[in-house]
Amino acid sequence: MSRVGKRPISIPEKVKVLVKDRMVEVEGPKGKLVREIPFNYRITISNNQVIVERLKDDRQTKALHGTVRTLISNMIKGTLEGFEKYLEIVGTGYRAKLEGKVLSLSLGFSHTVSYTPPEGVNIKVMNPTTIRVYGCDKQKVGEVAAQIREIKKPEPYKGKGIRYRGEIVKRKVGKAALGGKG
Repeated sequence: MSRVGKRPISIPEKVKVLVKDRMVEVEGPKGKLVREIPFNYRITISNNQVIVERLKDDRQTKALHGTVRTLISNMIKGTLEGFEKYLEIVGTGYRAKLEGKVLSLSLGFSHTVSYTPPEGVNIKVMNPTTIRVYGCDKQKVGEVAAQIREIKKPEPYKGKGIRYRGEIVKRKVGKAALGGKG
């Protein structure tokens, strides 16, 4: 039995949840999200709570019960509060700036790299070395942050590149520190 899947999800006052066939639609102050739910589950709304029930007891359905419940919970949280990820740019001369909706990154390449976020995800440059990625869809926010980080991953010798806030980059010792003959 899935412990997470059995827990009901409370619906805040500002959020509306609609269930049509296998589509769950959540609308709140931050936006509107729609997701298709697998056919092995029944979603019911009663007493300002969403309840996810399994229709089958096979292995796959049991395994995804908690995941389906968490996806709906994240939709409610995202439309109410939103999700955000912070990226930090480390390196001399590395910087970011926002030109309209397009993010321009100077990362030591011979050219600036431009990135346009998809619909529903916003980018804000807090200072030249800090980027805030935010929106109501948790998956899209994480995906956009990962795509921006992929442009210049932090390298292990000097730690230069784009990293998540709080990410620890394991550093390697360089050639000179090895104490070889020379």
